[in-house]
Amino acid sequence: MALLARARELEQSGRSIVHMEVGEPDFETPAPIRDAGVRALQQGRTQYTPAAGLPELRGAISAFYRSQQALDIAPERILITPGASGALQLVMSVLVDAGASVLMSDPGYPCNRNFVHLVGGRPTLLQVDADTHFQISAERLRQHWPADCAAVLLASPSNPSGTIVSAGELSAIHALCMQRGAHLIVDEIYHGLVYAGVERSALSVSDDLFVINSFSKYFGMTGWRLGWVVAPESFSADLDKLAQNIFLSAPTPAQYAALAAFQPETLAIVRARKDEFQRRRDYLVPALRQLGFDVPVVPDGAFYIYAGCGRFSADSESLCHDLLEDVGVAVTPGTDFGQYRAREHVRFAYTTSMEQLEEGVRRLRDYLGK
Repeated sequence: MALLARARELEQSGRSIVHMEVGEPDFETPAPIRDAGVRALQQGRTQYTPAAGLPELRGAISAFYRSQQALDIAPERILITPGASGALQLVMSVLVDAGASVLMSDPGYPCNRNFVHLVGGRPTLLQVDADTHFQISAERLRQHWPADCAAVLLASPSNPSGTIVSAGELSAIHALCMQRGAHLIVDEIYHGLVYAGVERSALSVSDDLFVINSFSKYFGMTGWRLGWVVAPESFSADLDKLAQNIFLSAPTPAQYAALAAFQPETLAIVRARKDEFQRRRDYLVPALRQLGFDVPVVPDGAFYIYAGCGRFSADSESLCHDLLEDVGVAVTPGTDFGQYRAREHVRFAYTTSMEQLEEGVRRLRDYLGK
């Protein structure tokens, strides 16, 4: 975020900046969703909803799981939240006692650690790299399982690497959690943005786990602040109670707008955008490799590339600073995402147009070639 703030300062001073630092799709929210939001405001739909969310929206999400993945998820297990962040806060609050451990990957999304700290827990980071597809494995968990473990948190597809957890590995991790009395939480906010194979939710493994999702990435609703959690039925009442006390309810106009996310017209739009993200990935991965960045794993999904920058610098923060200041290319340092080999890596987000990506690569080629 500091890089983004500096990049915007430079833009305001007249500099041209190629943005590859922030994980926000460059597309506008699809028109059917925007129109539904406008109608909700015009109709005065601005009062609180139930804490668990609009019944119609919970039902629409349930129907979406059924139509897309043949999963029968009762609407009562779905709770609407202010973004996936709201869902993570609820889940950590209901599962993690003070001092308990939550296992997660390093590198990984930085705010996940902070949600554990927020409830007095202890984030326990497991080092992952290309050898494990930048994901935690069941074997790694067995080797490093702490006695006070309350939960394991996975992200599939992940940030910053864009990799997914295989179905077999996910089943093995879930079985291990059940055996050792811990809960499994799976962050699926990039679901819909998987570029090969059959995409399956962790909910296909078991009902006895927590899935976090969001309207931000696949549906392009970042600023609307809307997400959801699917929980085991036995936790629904506690999550509802917590939601009442923490944020009361998710934004009402956003919930009515999101009802349009599942219309055929909207789904056609977001599927076309997924194809465009794949086109960008397929351009940027080989381009970065040609420049000398180490990209050992092609991302399965999301819109990120986690690249080794050791050929150019031993300090990713300094490299990102120089790239921004000297050539106007904004990239995120690996230190945002953890500690393990963090200064040897940077993250590129292909959340800008192909023309901008090509311009960014040209600037990098000219600069790094010197």
